[in-house]
Formats: sequence, structure tokens, C-alpha cells
Amino acid sequence: MKKETYAQQTNLEEIVYHYPSTWPADGPIDLSVHDLPHHESLIEWWYQNCHLTSKDGKQISLFSSFFRVAVKDETTGNLNYTHSVIWSLSDKNEEKYYMDSLLDPTTPAQALKTIKKAEEKNEGSRWIRRALKEVYEKGNTPLPDRLLKQPANIGINNLSLEYDENSFKKDEQGNYHLKLENPLNEIVCKLSFIPLTKPVRHGDDGVISGIRKEEMFYYFIPKCEVSGEIQIGNTVYEVEGSGWYDHEFSRPADETSTFEFKHEMDWNWIALQLDNGYQLSGYDLFDNTKNGEHAGGNIIIIDPDGKRTNAEQYSFIPEKYWTSARTFISYPVSWKIEIPQLNIFLSITADFPEQEFITILSAPAFWEGSISAEGKFMDTEVLGQGYIERNGFSTKTNIESFLKAVGDTTQKSVESLMPLDPSDEQFHKLINSPLGVSFLSTADKEQYVSSVIKPIREIVDRSKKAWRSYVFLACIDSVGGNSNPFMDWLAMPELIHTGSLIVDDVQDRSDTRRGGTALHHLYGEALAINAGNASYFISELFMHEPKLPDNIRIKVYELYFEMMRAAHAGQAMDISGLHDLMPETVNKGNSSTLENRIYTIHRLKTATPACTLAKLGGLIGGGKPEEIEALSSFLEAIGVAYQIMDDVLNLEGYENNLKDKGEDITAGKITMPVAKSMGLMPLNQREYVWETIQTLPTDRAVIASVIHLLQNCGAIEACRQEADELVETAWKKLDQILPDSFFKVRLRAFGWYALKKE
Repeated sequence: MKKETYAQQTNLEEIVYHYPSTWPADGPIDLSVHDLPHHESLIEWWYQNCHLTSKDGKQISLFSSFFRVAVKDETTGNLNYTHSVIWSLSDKNEEKYYMDSLLDPTTPAQALKTIKKAEEKNEGSRWIRRALKEVYEKGNTPLPDRLLKQPANIGINNLSLEYDENSFKKDEQGNYHLKLENPLNEIVCKLSFIPLTKPVRHGDDGVISGIRKEEMFYYFIPKCEVSGEIQIGNTVYEVEGSGWYDHEFSRPADETSTFEFKHEMDWNWIALQLDNGYQLSGYDLFDNTKNGEHAGGNIIIIDPDGKRTNAEQYSFIPEKYWTSARTFISYPVSWKIEIPQLNIFLSITADFPEQEFITILSAPAFWEGSISAEGKFMDTEVLGQGYIERNGFSTKTNIESFLKAVGDTTQKSVESLMPLDPSDEQFHKLINSPLGVSFLSTADKEQYVSSVIKPIREIVDRSKKAWRSYVFLACIDSVGGNSNPFMDWLAMPELIHTGSLIVDDVQDRSDTRRGGTALHHLYGEALAINAGNASYFISELFMHEPKLPDNIRIKVYELYFEMMRAAHAGQAMDISGLHDLMPETVNKGNSSTLENRIYTIHRLKTATPACTLAKLGGLIGGGKPEEIEALSSFLEAIGVAYQIMDDVLNLEGYENNLKDKGEDITAGKITMPVAKSMGLMPLNQREYVWETIQTLPTDRAVIASVIHLLQNCGAIEACRQEADELVETAWKKLDQILPDSFFKVRLRAFGWYALKKE
């Protein structure tokens, strides 16, 4: 069979006669024509899904989609084509989701062009753009996306799509053959699809219109007999079951057309096979250019004889949601489909929630997974199986909104562990007394709530972001682990941090915290100290679930208590202060000893918790020792740099105005800018700065005079440069050890964001 690689073609007009050049006519779909690629279309895909059972009862579902997208050659103006294939396997017995995506070799170059356009328009998150740009400039794409090793091979006279080891082909008998291979997960699928019904037109007699009135032609074969084998690891399963095939392509392009993936439209889509012989397929579109306004939809019912019925009035409504620990996008995991005029009322449930597909093709991710259905269908009780795709609906387009989502989820985790109205079971879990809990009364619970839960929640509930919590989950995923089972652990870093804030405010005699009154002013010093300490020990509860191997669990405990000891050592050094070092530093103009002491405090008090969370994440995620070490070094650098920048911004002022400019000077603190200035200013200025700080000035003019000297001598800029160098040096080491991935990109962007303290 003659084949030709599209990426190698220089003039597509030379092979026009090989391809269908017209929009499908009325009447039956001619599969011998329209299964083939449509060379004029800007975008086209061939999609399959199936539900399979092995001889020993293993339940497996999978979907795959082979894409072809037009890209205009900037020199010739001709349309060339890029190719990609995405697919996933859902192991319903183990509730595991294996995903794979192979992108065209030209993807990095094309992505850099897209980033350049976004930079010019200032669209999206500049930190994410910058991190992705580093990956693409290396010629890489972030995992889990991979690049095709060679250009795709496309059949001219027969349907034959070959994307490296993955292929979708049709034989002379009209049957389809699907091969998928993911070496990273050691999965190989070899399946045959035998159509049992004729193709059906979707939408408006086969036509679907987008929000810009662009049109796609869409047909599908809703019932196929599927058989073959699936290898997972070293086990090969002979499988059989039912499948689905559809094909969609755009109208022919004009001379100026091109296609870009943009999040202008969101959609829900379903393909459902029922045990009464009926099939159902539907979609709803939503316009992001109009605040998510509904932009059309359709549900098609196919009876056992292949007759098509278009449901004009229906509802396709999400109900319960699940939030991903990897992207913090919330996806529906149960739905209701109601078509009253046909007496159809179905409940849809995900076979398991964790069926999120992460890819830059639909950044950051979408949900496509196997689902089960039950309910009433034309006066008959039915069961069914199918697939739902949920694409879009995410507003987390920048670091700020992402961390806000992390904060919201962290808040829910804390609320779940420490509700203001706990059940007896929740109360007993928090007490966890070695004496037993039978002696505890309702009055005891009420007192515990008022004296422990409410004080802690008072500070936790004011939190808006939770970057420490995100670090832990991101490090699990960065080394190839799965953070989703550890979603509840989000509360652990937040509770530890909250405990330190409560105690710190008592020690510093602070009046405010997180935009409100400090806890010791609300509850008294004694209860505040107790609540702060309780936060440390309540955090230990997370180490019981999910169950960890004993060796990992013991190491988690060791790391936890190492962190607590180091942080308290740093706090002690911070409280005792640095004033005893100042006279000699002022006299000699040598700041090295003072700076080193400040670095020690920052490392113990601020950086140790961050790098410990990185170690915990890397350990739980199954990372190699060198990966864990590189992650912890990077997060330690961020922790130190974060504190240095906190000192800098205290002098320059915060954009969010949560602190008064120069508050550290009023408090008499020796911060890094002050320390560095001692080695940069003449003696008279050093003496003035030190004498002024000792008076704890409140006069704005006096404070401004000190800040002016710190700026003029270059101390503030030196701190800023040092913070940048700390992070960049640690990143270079991490970048060499960890492969580029979606999670690594997020960590890179987060490092820059943390330094800006926005």
C-alpha cells in the first residue's frame, strides 16, 4: 500500500485527487471515502473507545484518538500537517488510569511560536510561559506528553494511520485494527473492531457548529464487536467486549485559514451503550468568550435497528465533583441525563474518579474516563457503559488562581479533619487517648471544640494560599508518583505552619495575623500557645492514611521530627536576636559573621520545612536518592530566598499592602539588607543605621532615611540578586536530574513566583 508522510510534502495540491474533496452528501456515509484523511480540513481525528473483559474477569476500558492538524508553512503558505495520538487505559479492577500522548516532532518549535504570541499579548501566566519556554527551547515537551520519534505515516488509498508503534487501520473487509503501545507503563494493546451497525450522523445531520460558526462533520459507529489482547507489565490478557468508533473533520480550509488550540470553548461529551440494544451520544458546548454561555448541544438516540432519533429537549447535568491533586481542577464524577419526551432518566457514575488526562494539547488537562449508567429508558430499567469527556471549565490559568485553588482545597482538608461541629468519631480521632475514649462526654467535646478546634481554625480559615501544601504533592508527582491518594495531606503543612504562626505571635507580641487580630489577643496567651502546639501533633494523624510501607512510614516520622527540631532551633536563634553581633560588625564593617548567622536562621526556620516537604514528597513518590536530594535542595533554596525577599519587600513595600513599609525597622530587627549594608556603607552611616534601629522608630521620615541608606549602598539590590542566584543554582542541579514534566514546569514557575512574593 502506498504511503506518504505529510510532514515531507511540499505541495498538497499535487495529491488532491487521492482524497475526498467534498463535504459528505446527503444519505448514507460512504466509509470507503470518508474514513480517509480529508486533505483540505484544518483539523481531523479518528476516535475509538471500548469496554473489555478478560477470561479471568478483569475489566478494562480504553479510548484513543489520532489527530491531524493543519499548520501553514510561513515560507510557502502551503498547509502541512502535524500528527498526535492520545490514549488511556482504565483498569477498573485496580482503579488505575494509564495515559499516553505522542505529539508531532514539530511541537516544540510550534509551541515557541505560540508562546511568543502570548508574550506579545501578555496572555496567560508569565511564569508558566517562561518555564515552558525553557523546556521547548531544549527541543523537549513536558511529560507525560512525549514526541513521536518519526513523522507519522498516512495511507493514501486506504485508512492507515501509523504514529510510531501506534496505528489505526482498516482491512478489506471493513474491519478496524487498533494497536497502542506505551513503553513507560509497559502496556501493549492489539484490538480488532468489527462494526455491527451502519455509521450514524451526529449533530445537525452530521454537522456541528462551533462558537465562531466553524463547522465540523461528525459521524460514528456506536456498536462494534471488539477482541484481541492487552498486555500490562508481564501479564497478557485475552479480551473481548464492545466498542465505539467516530470520525470528525472540519470544512475545507481557505487560503488564509489555520487552526490553533484555544480555550474558547468548553464541552461535555458522552458515548453510551445500553444493555437493551440502544446507544446514546450527546454533547453540550459552552462559549468562553461569553462567560461560559451555553453554545449548543445535541443528543442522538440509536435504536437496535440503527435508526437515529434526535432529542430536541434534554438535560445533561453534572452532580458530584472530584478534585485532582495534580491540577486542582474539579471534575464531575456523576451526572444526570434526562430526556422527558422519550421517558429517559439516567444516572451516570464514573467507574472511578481518577481518570484525568494531562497534556499540553488541552492544557493543563481534561477528564475522559469510563462510566456506568443505570435508570429508566422508555419504561424499562436499563444498565449501560460508556465514556464521558469533560474538556475545559478551568479558570486556573495563572499561578495566583492555581494557588488559590490549592488554598481552597487545603481549607476543605482542614475542615474535614477539624470540623467546628465534629461527630463523636471525629472527636475521638483527634483526641486519640491511650486511656480510651469511653469516658468522654458531650460536654468534653464542646470544650475541646471551643479551646482547641476554634482557635486553630481562626487562623487557618484566614489563609488564602497554601504553597507549602502544594510543594509536597508536586514533589510526589515530579518523581513519577501519584499524589491523588494524599490529597488530605494538604492540611498537614498548613497546620504545622499555622502552629508556628500562633506561637510566634505570642513570642513577638504581635497584634495582627493574616489580616486579623492575633490569636493570643482573642483567646489569651495560654490557650494560644496550647493551640499552636496542638497543631503540630494533630498533623501526625495524616501519617496513618493511606497505608505506607513500614520502612517509608518510619522515614516519614524521622523526617517530620527532624524538621520540628530544626525549626524550633531556628526560632530560638531568631528570638534571641542578633544584636550582640552588631557592635563589632559596625566597628569593623565586616558583615560575614552576621550574614552567616542570618542564613542559618533562615535555613532552620523557613527553609527546613520546605525542603522536608520536598523530601517527604520525593520519598512517598518513589524517587531516587539523587532526585530527592535535588528536590530538597531546590526547595531549601526557595525557602531561604523567600525569606530574603520578605526582608527586601518589607523595606520596599508589598503590592498587597499587608505590611507597613519598614515594619522590621520599627521592630528593631536585623534583617539581611541591614546585615549586607554593614559591609557596604562608611562607618558614620553604619553607626546611624544601628543607632536608629535600636530606638525602634515609628516616625515615617526616620524609617525612610534608613531605607534610603540601604538602597543607596546597594544592600537591597544585593539581597535581590543573591535570592535569584540561590534559586537558579539549585535549579540547574535539579534540571539535570529530573526529566522535564508538567509537574517540574509548575515547580519552576512556582520558584520564580515565590521570589516575587506577589
